[in-house]
Amino acid sequence: MSAVVDNFVAPPCHDKIEILFHDEDIVLINKPGGLLSLSGKNPLNKDSVHYRMVQIFPTVTLAHRLDFGTSGIMLLALNKAVNAHLTRQFQDRTVIKTYMSLLDGHLDCDQGCIDVPIAKDKQNFPLQRVCYENGKQALSQYEVLERIDNPVSSRVLFTPSTGRTHQLRIHSREIGHSILGCDLYGTDRTQAMAVRLMLHAFTLEFDHPVTGERMVGESPCPF
Repeated sequence: MSAVVDNFVAPPCHDKIEILFHDEDIVLINKPGGLLSLSGKNPLNKDSVHYRMVQIFPTVTLAHRLDFGTSGIMLLALNKAVNAHLTRQFQDRTVIKTYMSLLDGHLDCDQGCIDVPIAKDKQNFPLQRVCYENGKQALSQYEVLERIDNPVSSRVLFTPSTGRTHQLRIHSREIGHSILGCDLYGTDRTQAMAVRLMLHAFTLEFDHPVTGERMVGESPCPF
């Protein structure tokens, strides 16, 4: 079997990373859309959150990642012990995340839960696929905040219970309302409806890995 090749080259991102909070242990940032979380193997994809932040905090590591096109709040660790503590919180699903998004069309229900399992699509990297036989459980709660007439779309707040790759993009498509600007799972029409992926990591709630204090970070939605 031939190896899967990733030929993606990220266009330059001129937007700056905003530091929302930091202390001796953690950093909360606002990641711009169109910036990789980690540098890619391709030397043309060197620019990333990690590449930029290590210039400021040499010991920094990412406690989690956001997709290239997704903007919003990210949590970074400043030492290995803190990173391990935060990783456990993500694994134990005690971290609460919300995302703001614009979806194609008007959703019929004001709120609901999408329960559709997701697996890697080994034939079409980096895509994921719906798989009820071997996929991992993926759950996304949603609430419609606004129904917009021009273009016909819905502003939705997502609260995913799981963190599968491309989960919100796939779940939106599966209920018939793709995220505007999505180049992987939308249609040509919905991709053309926005200049970027309309998905933003809005809030992040977690326990401070040293003090134990419950913290809530927020990154204002840019759209």
